[in-house]
Formats: sequence, structure tokens, C-alpha cells
Amino acid sequence: MDHAADAHRTDLMTITRFVLNEQSKHPESRGDFTILLSHIVLGCKFVCTAVNKAGLAKLIGLAGETNVQGEEQKKLDVLSNDVFVKALISSGRTCILVSEEDEEATFVEPSQRGRYVVVFDPLDGSSNIDCGVSIGTIFGIYMVKHSNEPTLDDVLQPGENMVAAGYCMYGSSCTFVLSTGVGVNGFTLDPSLGEFILTHPDIKIPNKGKIYSVNEGNAKNWDGPTAKYVEKCKFPTDGSSSKSLRYIGSVLYEVFPMSFLMERAGGQAFTGKQRALELVPKNIHERSPIFLGSYDDVEEIKALYAAEGKE
Repeated sequence: MDHAADAHRTDLMTITRFVLNEQSKHPESRGDFTILLSHIVLGCKFVCTAVNKAGLAKLIGLAGETNVQGEEQKKLDVLSNDVFVKALISSGRTCILVSEEDEEATFVEPSQRGRYVVVFDPLDGSSNIDCGVSIGTIFGIYMVKHSNEPTLDDVLQPGENMVAAGYCMYGSSCTFVLSTGVGVNGFTLDPSLGEFILTHPDIKIPNKGKIYSVNEGNAKNWDGPTAKYVEKCKFPTDGSSSKSLRYIGSVLYEVFPMSFLMERAGGQAFTGKQRALELVPKNIHERSPIFLGSYDDVEEIKALYAAEGKE
């Protein structure tokens, strides 16, 4: 990439322009998705600013509550959740919101109701903000099934029914990654413009990766295939080089949105039993194991599970 040339580009593809271009390909579109996404982007900009000055604003620390996963809520978690809930409701395009931080789903009142369901983790990995590592917002968007009176059935859909998914990572730069079903694109926030600019068009995952990421602290709980695969990453038997380990316990995954992005970029997402996006959740905060990665690497994991099943 020619950074010197990029610095003088005047034909910038902002995320708003990008989504409007995509919208123009669908004449039947009413622009509802574009409006919804603009509110998500606004929420991300707000949280990015809050993250950058969290120490100065005394936003680091515990808020005295725990979320539905039993994790102690940081003040920044609570703030971020409030920001996104209000941004999504005010868009007038949502009917149900499901947040990692709220035990119950939020049903938007009829006067502000739209046709989209949004599931999100407002600030994944916030416990690491004191360390200066990346944290982020993860979201997925569904179309409501029952337009007259939305119910939890509209939320409990398999991930393959999503119309869009993405995440925004707050670190040395603020990066917004989005898929609306075809391809994956990355945008970087230009602070001087206050706009997300397309910097990583059509992101693709290589067929085979050189890095593996896993929490070794959970090794005692791993099943056989997982332990065998990690061992193979460290000590390959086919003469290839060992994979490098990179791990930070933040922006790990929310199964469906990250699986959606992974598949659209050419990778795979597997639960150990099935394709992750075919999983049908039974409740809004259900958990699942997940393998996300390059196509060939996940094929190896599938083979290990298949072999164990035959034993």
C-alpha cells in the first residue's frame, strides 16, 4: 500500500458512501438498513472516544454489577451499552435488541419500531482496557420474521439468517469490519474527518493460516480433538513449520457475527459438531464452543472430530 499516495487521495470511500452504493444495487430498498447502520457507526464513534479517554474520565473500574455471563461489569461496559441501546432505538428501524449486558431482550415500543433485530456485545474485552490492548463492539443484524408483533422467535434464528454482521475494534486505530452478506470490508476511522474510510476492501482469509489463537489456561477442559489439534500446531508431523501463538483475551467472538464474517471472507466456523451458522439457539444468551479459521485448518479439526467419532 502506498501510504504517501493515500495521504493525498481525494476520492475517499466512506462507510456511508459504501453502504449507499450497495443500496443502489437493490431498487426495492427503502434505505432502512442504511439508516440503521449509520446509528451503529455513530455508537462506535462515541465508544471509541470514551475508550480513548477512559482513564481521564474515570471510566476504568467496576460498576458494581455483573452481566448475564457472570462477568463483573466495567463502567465502560455500562456506558457503551447505554449508548448502543439508545442509538439503535432512536434509529426507528429496530424492534428487538439483545445485548450481552442485559439479561432480557429489549422490545422497542411500537411508535419507534422497525423491522430489524440487532444482537450485540457493546464492549467485548473491556477488562483488558487497563493493559492498552484492543477491545471492541460486535454486532449481528436479523430481519424480523413477525412484522406485526415481534417475539423472541425473531431472535432465536440460526446465524445463517443474518442480513449483516460486523465488529468495531478500538486500539491504536479504530477499525470497523462489515459484511452485508457478500464479501467482507474493513474501514478505518480518520480522526481528522470523523469518518470511517475504506482501507481493507474485500478481505480474504488464506486457505491455511500460520497463527493459532487459544486460551491455554483452559487446556484441562479441552476434549480430545481440540488437544490433538493444538499439539499439531506446536509439533507438526508433516515436516511443516510450527504455527505461531497469538492470544489476547478480548474481541474473541460472539459466535454468529464472527462466524458470518469468517465464512464471507473464505474461512469456516465449526462448533465441534456442526457448521456454526446452522446452530439454532434455544435462549438468547446460549453459549457454544467455536473454531474459527482458515478453510483448510478447520477441515483438519473436522477430520479429528470425525476420527474420534469412529473410535
